[in-house]
Amino acid sequence: MTAPDLFPATSAAGNAAPDLDRYRADFPILHRPLKGKRLVYLDNGATTQKPNAVIQAEADYYAQSNANIHRGVHWLSQHSTDLYEQGRERVRGFLNARRPEEIVFTRGTTEAINLVAYSWGRSHLKPGDEILISGMEHHSNIVPWQLICEQTGAQLKVIPVTDSGELDLAAYRTLLGPKTRLVGLVHVSNALGTVNPVQEMTELAHAVGATVLIDGAQAVAHHEVDVQALNCDFYVFSGHKLYGPTGIGALYARYDILKDMPPWQGGGDMIHTVSFERSTYADVPQRFEAGTPNIAGVIGLDAAIAYVQQVGLNAIARHEDRLLEHATRELQALPGLRILGTASHKAGIVSFVLDDIHPHDLGTILDTEGVAIRAGHHCAMPLMTRFGVPGTARASFALYNTHEDIDALVAALKKAQKLFGVG
Repeated sequence: MTAPDLFPATSAAGNAAPDLDRYRADFPILHRPLKGKRLVYLDNGATTQKPNAVIQAEADYYAQSNANIHRGVHWLSQHSTDLYEQGRERVRGFLNARRPEEIVFTRGTTEAINLVAYSWGRSHLKPGDEILISGMEHHSNIVPWQLICEQTGAQLKVIPVTDSGELDLAAYRTLLGPKTRLVGLVHVSNALGTVNPVQEMTELAHAVGATVLIDGAQAVAHHEVDVQALNCDFYVFSGHKLYGPTGIGALYARYDILKDMPPWQGGGDMIHTVSFERSTYADVPQRFEAGTPNIAGVIGLDAAIAYVQQVGLNAIARHEDRLLEHATRELQALPGLRILGTASHKAGIVSFVLDDIHPHDLGTILDTEGVAIRAGHHCAMPLMTRFGVPGTARASFALYNTHEDIDALVAALKKAQKLFGVG
């Protein structure tokens, strides 16, 4: 079935299509003014705004269902447990995992990677082993592995990035070898928007016996993800970049790997028996969900996934592709502006620098015009060093953005150039 257009052909005035207006109405924050201006929210790579369905799902839980889960015999506890496990099943289907036991709830991508590093990494890595990550990783897929290397004696190696912002696959093939134990790859770069060929790279890693972790934080809101098709061993994402709540995310791990991993946190609900002599641990995934979890967050994540599935990820991807095309064309027309990351396959992120204006100054000036972007190193300092810049300005798109939003961005950038006497 052909995905519907959220933003079909527009008038010369650039008016949004009725369907897009309907979806924008679902996001209450988009209708509040910012400093007397219409809010133009283009910082979706940092966090997306939340639709009414997500806000209401969390409110309804606290108002009508609030209780702790898994341990209570009363109705509220059992009902809350059902809602929580319904969220797990939703994530399983969303990623096309084989079974719900392969889904572990975490606080987000960062905690999920740390879980893998400290549980799988400390029990599998030894001196001389190699961990291979890419040069465009977020700090959350760099620092945990540095810490584990210090503890285990493993070595961290890096896949270089080309001038266009793509991974050097020839270098990757050379770096892979019998000492490679884990490959950590970002699916979509948060700083450049590059969509990496993770399926091909996973196949190459498996050919040398390596385990593969994919950071999907910037991918899951933009196109469909099938972990069985990718054949990865671990896949991680955050709810707040998927129109869901903050403080919730998920780790997918192949069941045969997950069931042999030791706990990484101790506490309630992750145990089978406890005595002062020894403890035994629960089966997966509860083994990795110590303490009272973010129940409302899981329920909100369930609602967020249901929302994007109702809109249609293929439709969202097509819409954002058009936004990226429009933004790239308009930004390239500005004198002195340089886009970093010109890969042939990109998601809805455009990162740029403007001659003689620091990205932080750009962000501040744009804010006075009601335009919210991200400015800085985007938790990708090694990548900024690779391109010889302290940081960039980044506009990132979501299903509710319009061509009018991009035009407002460009107009604000022109104002910044005028204020600085450049351009």
